[in-house]
Order: sequence, then C-alpha cells, then structure tokens
Amino acid sequence: MKRMLDLAPSELTGLTRQEFLYAVRSAEGRTLACETIVPAMPMLVDISNAELAAALSADFIILNMFDCISPRINGIAEEGDETIRSLKKLCGRPVFVNLEPCEASNDTSIWAMKEGRKASGENAASLMRMGADGVVITGNPGNGVTNEGICRSVREIREACSDGLSIIAGKMHASGSLAECGEKIITKEDISSFVSAGADIILLPAPMTVPGLSTEYIRTLVSYAHSLGVLTMTSIGTSQEGSDAETIRQIALSAKMCGTDVHHLGDSGYMGMALPENIFTYSVAIRGVRHTYRRMASSRR
Repeated sequence: MKRMLDLAPSELTGLTRQEFLYAVRSAEGRTLACETIVPAMPMLVDISNAELAAALSADFIILNMFDCISPRINGIAEEGDETIRSLKKLCGRPVFVNLEPCEASNDTSIWAMKEGRKASGENAASLMRMGADGVVITGNPGNGVTNEGICRSVREIREACSDGLSIIAGKMHASGSLAECGEKIITKEDISSFVSAGADIILLPAPMTVPGLSTEYIRTLVSYAHSLGVLTMTSIGTSQEGSDAETIRQIALSAKMCGTDVHHLGDSGYMGMALPENIFTYSVAIRGVRHTYRRMASSRR
C-alpha cells in the first residue's frame, strides 16, 4: 500500500476502504479534499467543478447535493447509474458523496432537501453500486441536522454497506441546529458515538471558521479521535473558501497544527466550489510546491 502523496490517478480510483484509509494516514496531514455542488453551473461551463478541483491538486472529491435517485452532475454528460464512474474516470480521484440525516422538504428550489440525498442505508447502497468510494454524513445550512441523527445514519449505513464504503461523519457548522453551535457542534461524546456506530473519519470545523472554536479546542478533539483509532477531517464550510490567500494559509496551518489527517475546502468560493487559487494556496501551505505540482501533473497511468 502507498501513501496518498505517491498514488497515481489510476491507483486512486481503485482503492478499497482500507487502502484509502491507509493512504490518508500515511500522508501525515497532507491530504486535500474539495467539495463541489453538483447542480451548480460549473465555473468553466463545460468542464465540471470536480474536474477543475482535481486539476488544482485535490486528492479526492466530495459531491454535495447529489441525488441518488436521479443521478446527475452538471458538466458531466453521463447521467444515471454511471455518472460517478464517469466522473472518476475523468478526474482520476476517489469520489465521496454528502448524505444528510433529515427529511425531504416541499421546497421547490434547487436547495430543497430530496429523498435521494437522505442519509439512509438504501441511498448509501445505491452509491456503492454506482462506484462511490465513501459518504460524508453531515448537513447543509438550515436543514436542522443533529449529531444524534448523524449517529443513527452512520450505524444504518455501516450495516447496509459493511466494508464497501468509507464513512466520514460530523458537521462543518451548526447545520441549522441552534442547540448545537459553537463548541456544541461536536464534542468528545459525539466523536465516541460516531466511532462506535462505524465512522472512519471524524469531520470537524477547521480552526478560525466557526465562532468560538479555537485551535486548542479542535486540537483536543483531533487527539481524542486519534486515540480511538480513527482519522479526522477539518473543514472549511463557512464560505471562507472564498477568502483571501492569507486567510486560507492561516486556516491551513492552524488545521495542520491541530494534527488533522484530511483538509477540506468547501463549495462556496463563488458558487459551486472553492476559489481555484485557494485550492492551490491551501495545497502549497500543507505540502509545498513539489507535492502540489505532482498531484496536478500526474496523469492516468
């Protein structure tokens, strides 16, 4: 098995759950994940945001608002059950999908919660058949996602998919649950519950992104998660993926100081993905130009 830094695109798209987790762990805090909103107009119009993020050095892609019942990614011609496999072929990256433990809504906008985005065993099993590598059990703003709901969904999805998918669990922000904001977004008790339910990677807000969450607090949670044998992913889910370069560097280095295994950039630079220059800036901050250019230049071979 290889560390994430050394894997070629052809190897990245064929990783098992255990190989993926080993690759992340052995990269020692130098793995970068980028999230994209699949219904959004691609920044380059006819090239998907996921492809652009991969070209800018993302190690794996997270799809937000992907509908398991009506699979479609804006910028990808393929639709239906082969959509994710088509994206993996184009990007040369593992693909994860956000699922949310909340009910579908009657809203008619593109933001409306749909049954195909629900964090259920059925949807996760569909994603596994479509070729997804993992799921992120979390919540978009305003959907009222709670940690109790995340825990239930993790357990259901682990039972449904066994070893077939990696599971990332947690919240980047309060997700519309006002009782779980600030330091209550995630606690040691929540982490313990997620791990017991079957999570592989614990999702935490990155330092400097959520009011009240200091580097010291996140560092404590990262250390606790590691003591339970799981990995962590610190996330920018507060639109700061559209900040200036200096802010991005500060967040990146603070997250690195916390000991996180995966660094996540959210999907709202403008709309749909992080600013391209911030993906590059973040990558250089956590692993330097050598590994950044290597990931950007590595072709499918």
